[in-house]
Amino acid sequence: MSDDTESYGFDTLQIHAGARPDPATGARQTPIYQSTAYVFRDADHAAALFNLQEVGFIYSRLTNPTVAVLQERIATLEGGVGAVCCSSGHAAQIMALFPLMQPGCNVIASTRLYGGTVTQFSQTIKRFGWEAKFVDFDDLDAVKAAVDDNTRAIFGEAIANPGGYIMDVRAIADIADAAQVPLIIDNTSATPYLCRPIEHGATLVVHSTTKYLTGNGTVTGGCVVDSGTFDWAASGKFPSLSEPEPAYHGLKFAETFGPLAFTFHGIAVGLRDLGMTMNPQGAHYTLMGIETLSLRMERHIENAVKVAEWLEKDDRIDAVTYAGLKSSPYFERGKSVCPRGAGALFTVAVKGGYEACVKLVDSLEIFSHVANLGDTRSLIIHSASTTHRQLTAEQQEAAGAAPNVVRLSIGIEDADDLIRDLDQALSKATS
Repeated sequence: MSDDTESYGFDTLQIHAGARPDPATGARQTPIYQSTAYVFRDADHAAALFNLQEVGFIYSRLTNPTVAVLQERIATLEGGVGAVCCSSGHAAQIMALFPLMQPGCNVIASTRLYGGTVTQFSQTIKRFGWEAKFVDFDDLDAVKAAVDDNTRAIFGEAIANPGGYIMDVRAIADIADAAQVPLIIDNTSATPYLCRPIEHGATLVVHSTTKYLTGNGTVTGGCVVDSGTFDWAASGKFPSLSEPEPAYHGLKFAETFGPLAFTFHGIAVGLRDLGMTMNPQGAHYTLMGIETLSLRMERHIENAVKVAEWLEKDDRIDAVTYAGLKSSPYFERGKSVCPRGAGALFTVAVKGGYEACVKLVDSLEIFSHVANLGDTRSLIIHSASTTHRQLTAEQQEAAGAAPNVVRLSIGIEDADDLIRDLDQALSKATS
């Protein structure tokens, strides 16, 4: 296929973007390049690669041909100029912040985030001298008020985990633009099939490729996608990208690489020094998963709507947070942010509270009780006792993970079977 990706539809790009038949063998599927290092043509070639004067493969901590195909495919689907893949979604978040932050700087973060992200931002990043300020992103005035001279990024989830709340990406992007800082959107729960945050003003997009992009629960991975639209040198806030880099003889990433500055920094500095490398076999599994992304997401959403509507009418349920329900306060917003559907992740408040939730989880037969989402299989977890256990009661409530709530990730099985399974488990849980 040609390099004019704008002329192709999503279903075509999810199969072909970034890939070519293997020049050595003619293999049609992208091979797993299980190699640590790559032979240089000569000494000058090696020097050019290490000086960032030529693009190529040196060592698989930095670049790998299989991973490179995945990076190009995800970047293409998201509408970005480049991407850097890494070992997990959590690694992707650190990779996204790493070129932006300095000791004393802060990131404005949504209160509606995955519990592990809240812990990473509220606890772990303190060890780098960074700070996170958590704000309700539905309160735009509060977001504006939180920004100060040390703010270097704003971070939120397009479809929030666990509650499935949909973020007004454009409104937050306008705040970020006014503050001259990048907006980072975690698009894991939506995928680029449902939402392309860059089109709504996001600067960077992060993914846990472990989830819907791979879709089969086999490998962990992460990705940072660069929109290529941010001027890193305009404000003087991002010296790692705008000022001379001592390790590369004074090279300035923004000046040298232009729209690809963030991507090149992520590889040449981020992967070089942090070492959060994605392995080629994991990249291969994710590439195969992405080939059916649109087909799977359509079934995920079809099933989620059917299950959520059934749950909403059930007397044993207090509330359902699914943004695909007409009763949801996020239903109208979802039409513009996620026009193809509101995803397949939401929470359910069960009558009987904590104990009823635990019984429900233990009584299900088709749903798997795991700390994952975005699998072809339907999954359930009681967030307050697991993924959000480290948070305070107030943080759990703000994140949509109260003790009386379970999170559902609806798979692609027969929806009627899922409803029957939930019915029998709710009977045991609330009897």
